[in-house]
Amino acid sequence: MLKIENLNQYYGQSHTLWDLNLNVSKGECLCIMGRNGVGKTTLMDTIMGQHKIESGKIIFDGQDITNMSVEDRASLGIGYVPQGRQIFPLLTVEENLKLGLPARHDRLKEIPKSVYDMFPVLYDMRHRQGGDLSGGQQQQLAIGRALVIDPKLIIFDEPTEGIQPNIVSDIASIMRQLNKEIGLTVLLVEQKLPFARKMGDRFYIIDRGAQAALGKMTDLNEDLIKQYLTV
Repeated sequence: MLKIENLNQYYGQSHTLWDLNLNVSKGECLCIMGRNGVGKTTLMDTIMGQHKIESGKIIFDGQDITNMSVEDRASLGIGYVPQGRQIFPLLTVEENLKLGLPARHDRLKEIPKSVYDMFPVLYDMRHRQGGDLSGGQQQQLAIGRALVIDPKLIIFDEPTEGIQPNIVSDIASIMRQLNKEIGLTVLLVEQKLPFARKMGDRFYIIDRGAQAALGKMTDLNEDLIKQYLTV
């Protein structure tokens, strides 16, 4: 589904991502892990086309998207729930959701009923400004906005950050439904080990911008946790 080959990325003179190779299989949930500042969000933004790369390739669904725009990547079916949600606080819930409609291949002009079925609170609050929602509701809005484009792959960048525990449980249920029942491929950045273990089929650890370890989630042992994940 998603393949990254020998990817290198720079911020100015700073080499931030080093020779990354990554495969995400169709229908799986791959969890990207690592301490703060090691390059996880940079990698997600790069996959979405927000950062240019120095060298390497990004292949999605058999197509080279290395030089494609953010909009074209979304149109191919890559949904993104960014860290911090990044909803538009002065737009209504409905207006936030409609921002994803131009990326759909079927040219649907209305928000899919399935999004409101999954998030009834968004329907109830559809005329409220995004900034009026709680943190958990804003996260649901960010997920809903990503689903509006009808994605094949959905990227979650730390979806539990700053969210109250009961909403974290709701988000976990929604992600499992998307991944296991609907069959969406999921790329998840997550630092909370219990959540990562619950959601991920495999892990991919980044350290200082480079691949440090990967494997089945059941193989994430205490040595790896101590070496790469604990503060």
